[in-house]
Amino acid sequence: MTLKERFEALTEWFMAHNPDATTELHYGSPYELLVATMLSAQCTDARVNATMPSFMEKFPDPESLAKAEPEDVLAVIRSISYPNAKSRHLVAMARKVVSDFGGKIPETVDKLVTLSGVGTKTANVLTSVIYDNPVIAVDTHVFRVSHRMGLSEGKTPVEVEKDLEKGFATDVRPRAHHWLLLHGRYTCKARKPLCGECPLTAWCLYNEKQQ
Repeated sequence: MTLKERFEALTEWFMAHNPDATTELHYGSPYELLVATMLSAQCTDARVNATMPSFMEKFPDPESLAKAEPEDVLAVIRSISYPNAKSRHLVAMARKVVSDFGGKIPETVDKLVTLSGVGTKTANVLTSVIYDNPVIAVDTHVFRVSHRMGLSEGKTPVEVEKDLEKGFATDVRPRAHHWLLLHGRYTCKARKPLCGECPLTAWCLYNEKQQ
């Protein structure tokens, strides 16, 4: 099977079984999704979703967050992983959004990555989910599944991102991130992949090596 055929087969399967894949983070605005995505680094979506209602009650918009101090944010997100660093990044992010972007969350990756604590992955998540931009965010799940499935041999998230964006058609790229992420989260797990339950073994290089 060629690489092109592998991408086509996976696209066909996911389109048939999970055509509307999207983030499991709860959000009601670009601001809320940006905050949730920043909090989700090295943390479960379930924990973030449980924390966001109290966060939004206290900091409902960039302006209110910009007026806060990191200690104020820390009190709300203490149960999140790396709360001290994230508190500082969130306040700095909001202050730049207010001062440089008039309180509106930027719509492009180039502008988003100028915000404190916002890297390419976070920016890609936001622009693909909110604006349906044809980009693919690469987190640990996507990175792992891409290698196991034989979609990329890239050694960095950026290299994997480029391989995936070459392989997946433009119109499915926003969903492809979630296809691979969810597959990695629930089936192709890091330590104990559920190969016996996986519907994608016919196209998986990792599975071939286990035979």
